Amino acid sequence: MKQAASHALWSGIEDGTRFYFVHSYFPQTKEAALIRGTTDYGLSFTCTVARDNVFAVQFHPEKSDIAGLRLLANFLNWNP
Repeated sequence: MKQAASHALWSGIEDGTRFYFVHSYFPQTKEAALIRGTTDYGLSFTCTVARDNVFAVQFHPEKSDIAGLRLLANFLNWNP
């Protein structure tokens, strides 16, 4: 996963960290400002979007080992 833009929920998670994907669905947006993460898996696609107090991911943080736990901890401590 490549961080497309900074966000508080990426705190402590390095760019290029792997997350667990189960299917081939992904969001598409024409608003580049919403994109917070992309993944390259044969093609580059959006895997994370955010606006205001919404942060949505296409992958499964609960199945993504230490990085997933860190993302969930960041979410619990987030105060948008």
